[in-house]
Amino acid sequence: MNLAQKRVVADTDAVRITVWSFEPKSVTGHHLHEFDYVVVPVSGGNFTVTAADGGNSEMTQVPGGAYTRPAGSEHDIANAGSAPAVFVEVELKQGSDHSR
Repeated sequence: MNLAQKRVVADTDAVRITVWSFEPKSVTGHHLHEFDYVVVPVSGGNFTVTAADGGNSEMTQVPGGAYTRPAGSEHDIANAGSAPAVFVEVELKQGSDHSR
């Protein structure tokens, strides 16, 4: 599988903003989130989420349908759709138990 493209557009003491771009079937690779974060879907799309224990779940993103997740989330995200997909991830460094 191909890796999704990851572009960090801002990285301050307070936040890190990353734009993720997925071709069909591309993946983030297994990762652990160090900070609480917000995801803002740009294009929307269908994704398969593989948890740390290997369990899979399906997720549909809707353009502009932002959602949050806590620090410690561990998974791999794969574009399960037939079209490219893009979302913006905003990691919240301040106010977290894990802030630097």
